[in-house]
Amino acid sequence: MATLALLAAGCGGQGQNGAASDTASGSVTSTVTSAPTASPSTPSTPAPTASQEALVPTALEFSARTLGGDSFEGASLAGRPVAFWFWAPWCPKCLSEAPAVKAAAGKYGDVAFIGVAGLDTEAAMKEFVERTGTGDLVHLADDKGAVWTKLGVSEQSTFVFMKPDGSTEKASGPLSQDKLDEHLRELLGR
Repeated sequence: MATLALLAAGCGGQGQNGAASDTASGSVTSTVTSAPTASPSTPSTPAPTASQEALVPTALEFSARTLGGDSFEGASLAGRPVAFWFWAPWCPKCLSEAPAVKAAAGKYGDVAFIGVAGLDTEAAMKEFVERTGTGDLVHLADDKGAVWTKLGVSEQSTFVFMKPDGSTEKASGPLSQDKLDEHLRELLGR
């Protein structure tokens, strides 16, 4: 019996050491390997967070230009909840939901709101932003439709809600304030 107990203990210890070395060869820092006696949840908790931040969902692998003329990398949104609002300057649905989008952006500070303008000239896009008072949001000038295509959007007004893990949900507009709030609460798990 004592031999069986020693073998079981040896296998258990070897399994833990093996797990620790497997973890160490992954994305966990050397501080984890220096404390192999820590509880199993301690070394595994930081690893998903670090790897989640490092991973960029395919949908965010794009470069664009803001209406302000700055370059914008979709990868900068990785690991965050994002509400993409796809609009066109001449779209009455888009115009009608702009106040709800502006209010939601102020209410849900944990969510990155990104307007994606398309289907018109940059001058018309800028005029829409000025007229709707949504200039506090980041708006992309997607005149060639690259971001629309990347996120599978084919009509305005459309919202794409992206969770930090990269999963998405689409909703066609116009969305009322209540409906937009409902989607955002779901995005945040509230």
